[in-house]
Amino acid sequence: MSAAWLEAIRWTSEGLVPVIAQQQDSGKVLMFAWMNREALALTAEEGYAVYWSRSRQKIWRKGEQSGNRQKVHGIFLDCDEDVILLQIEQQGGIACHTGRESCFFRRLTEHGWQVVAPVLKDPALIYRQPDQASE
Repeated sequence: MSAAWLEAIRWTSEGLVPVIAQQQDSGKVLMFAWMNREALALTAEEGYAVYWSRSRQKIWRKGEQSGNRQKVHGIFLDCDEDVILLQIEQQGGIACHTGRESCFFRRLTEHGWQVVAPVLKDPALIYRQPDQASE
């Protein structure tokens, strides 16, 4: 497939597009992230989610440290051509860096933001410090 499909996307002035990751079987929204052209092309090519980290200013493959990769089952473009929806299979059952299934674990109530989803795995056990990483 040629890369012409990337031209249909209305990228931000920074060359990014917002991306929603949705669990394929349940429809649950797991996370929101950003992609640049390279990340989206790699996602389509490799079949696993690749994002652009705005804080680190680099490509990151979801699960590269945690092992909780996102197998892509479908890539969809919205009607305005400015948002991507990934239908994924969340491997390991944890999408959030806090150790939860979804990044959307706080709900607004009359008392303010309330945590409504448990930590499934301690983040300290998921993410190793760079000096502890082994090849």
